[in-house]
Amino acid sequence: MREDVKSYNVSGMGCSAGMLGIDMAQNLLRVHHNCNAVVLSLEILTTGWYAGDEPSKLALNCVFRMGSSATLLTNFDQLKAPAKYKLVRTMRTQRAFTDRGYHSAWRDEDSNGLTGVTLSRDILPEANETLRMNITSLGLSMLPVTEKLRFAVSILRKKVIDKLGQVYVPDFKRAIDHFCLPITGRPVIKEMGKRLKLDERDMEGVMATLHRFGNQSSSSLWYELAYLEAKERVKKGDKVWQLGMGSGPKSTSVIWECLRPIVGEAKNGPWADSIHRYPTTIFDQDK
Repeated sequence: MREDVKSYNVSGMGCSAGMLGIDMAQNLLRVHHNCNAVVLSLEILTTGWYAGDEPSKLALNCVFRMGSSATLLTNFDQLKAPAKYKLVRTMRTQRAFTDRGYHSAWRDEDSNGLTGVTLSRDILPEANETLRMNITSLGLSMLPVTEKLRFAVSILRKKVIDKLGQVYVPDFKRAIDHFCLPITGRPVIKEMGKRLKLDERDMEGVMATLHRFGNQSSSSLWYELAYLEAKERVKKGDKVWQLGMGSGPKSTSVIWECLRPIVGEAKNGPWADSIHRYPTTIFDQDK
């Protein structure tokens, strides 16, 4: 690369590294005018492979598949016309400041000196709390006033009147048109969609990506967006929510606004040879 090209390594950020990279690129472009930034998201299995036999460290050997994506961001005015999206908002949360959060997933050596990532029993509760914090913060900045009021009233009712009552879950589809969720297991994805009040069509991108490509860590969210583009679902003015979740635990949300109609993508990119098979294949498995 040229001498004036700056390179930043954000490895170790887990599955949220791609969205964290977008947030970092946004901050860099705010202070460096007339510049381009490329965010490379990838999953490399060799560096994280565990060759031992401790059960708590073997899980990651079975979860991920290799994949990568590259995203170009720019603040050049003349490049606005060909651009697909405008970055509207980013939101980052993390819970590494708690002992449970910090030790829910960490890299250490086993009794034989082999390095691996240990997943504790606290990983799911801590991940859920991190997601709740991120989604709540994002909702306060994105949702219509009516949804905010219903959420606030439900909290007051739970505290004052009915402590066993349920807190109202805002309808994010009032502000967001398309959803790209973290790639995990099918049950976890379905539960996340249920909590966000998403239907099969909203979940189609994440389920198709899991079925076709598996969990590719931080790059998976771009495969989901590529699916939506290949299906020509994203229209001018639509809002797209990419939600990254990684070890730490940490969560990063990125909101994009589509600037132009996106057509003809079915013949390009990772879905060129398989887009015609979806969504029939993935949803038939649950019946």
